[in-house]
Amino acid sequence: MRTFPIKASVLALASLLPMAASAAYFKWEAVELPASSGAACGDGSPYRFFVNKTPFSTKTVVVFEGGGACWDQNTCAGKGEGPLGLSILSASNPNGVPADYMTNVFNILNGGLSGLALGGLITPFSMRVHPLQSVQTQSWNIVYAPYCTGDVHTGNKVTAYGDADPTQPRVQYHRGSVNGYAMAQWLGKNFKQPAQLLVTGFSAGGAGATANYGWLRLAMNPKKSAMLADSGPLFNVNRNDSPEVSPSVHLHNKIRNVWGLDGSDGLVTKLLTMYPTAGTADNLGSLSTGLAKIFPQDRFNFSTFQRDGIYSAFSYTSFYPEIAAAESGVPRDTLLNQKWVPEVQKWVNTMKPYPNVGYYVPYQRDLLKSHTLTTLTFSGTAVKEANISSLKVVVDNLIDGTGTPIRAYETQKDEQNTKTPGTLDSLLQPIYKLLGL
Repeated sequence: MRTFPIKASVLALASLLPMAASAAYFKWEAVELPASSGAACGDGSPYRFFVNKTPFSTKTVVVFEGGGACWDQNTCAGKGEGPLGLSILSASNPNGVPADYMTNVFNILNGGLSGLALGGLITPFSMRVHPLQSVQTQSWNIVYAPYCTGDVHTGNKVTAYGDADPTQPRVQYHRGSVNGYAMAQWLGKNFKQPAQLLVTGFSAGGAGATANYGWLRLAMNPKKSAMLADSGPLFNVNRNDSPEVSPSVHLHNKIRNVWGLDGSDGLVTKLLTMYPTAGTADNLGSLSTGLAKIFPQDRFNFSTFQRDGIYSAFSYTSFYPEIAAAESGVPRDTLLNQKWVPEVQKWVNTMKPYPNVGYYVPYQRDLLKSHTLTTLTFSGTAVKEANISSLKVVVDNLIDGTGTPIRAYETQKDEQNTKTPGTLDSLLQPIYKLLGL
């Protein structure tokens, strides 16, 4: 059993403070954004995020939830090809986010792939006392941003999908960027200026943390700030690249349209209007390193596994018939890796000119097909050749360090370092099957 930063004596003291009772410290509170803000979940229902405050610190961590994404009727409705008609690649929380999302673990039954937060257990950043992993932000204010728009928290477009059933099309509110912006404005008005801010997210939330960092940074105006984007890379892809040069070009050009990224109120347009030198509209990945130019005093880390079998599937399977036709398992994973690994390498190279940007790229781990470093635990994320025991070292360096954040790219697979605690991955195998992994 690990030790944790929040001790029972501290919690007991908090319970004696009169302001603690009235401010509902150390418990999840839902914040429903008004319709006038434009915020919405994919089905048009209200967007809610959640705060868990502490009276002992103004430091704040904002966590963007991961999940699948969509650009057709079935996947936006949360449907997939798994045994239960689900897929980890389809849109998460297709029926919206209930007010008890962070406290009712049975929300996972709310249609499609839902209730991913698991009461905060999904990542050590969203729980005060996590049974598998400690991290210093567990003593900070915690903000959790669920994912329900199918657009990796980046969209601003309402699209009607009728490809599966034209008689009953699904009207999908791709409002991820709008939600992130409205949440940032609320936090800026209702939270004290943070002594420190960490914006993070996993999978789609990694892309969401990157895309929405600027709004949060400006609205909350922290004295010190950092970002950790886990396994949601925006690769360095030019709009007119060939698939041989940039395999993700089909994905990038698809989402530009269906999610409204290039629209008059789209994410790319809005960012480049505010910061013309941040990047180019022809390369979505340029906006990632653009953050380093906009906020040169802040610290950034981008992480992923070299053998990520889920984000690579999301990036390529729909666009390459030979991958879609390949047998799942080793045959398909081999084809995915042939495209994924070179893009990761090119992505890492784009970060090297920026002294406030770090990267952390272990080879793989035995959990979720090597997708995400921050889901459930940091175990299995060591890079032995760099003398780094786990991602926790990277996080502490990002938050507390100076100079260039840690940069590590594992060149040699180390079987021992891929292991997660006990039989965790074995226990999850039935869930993988239900999700069609």
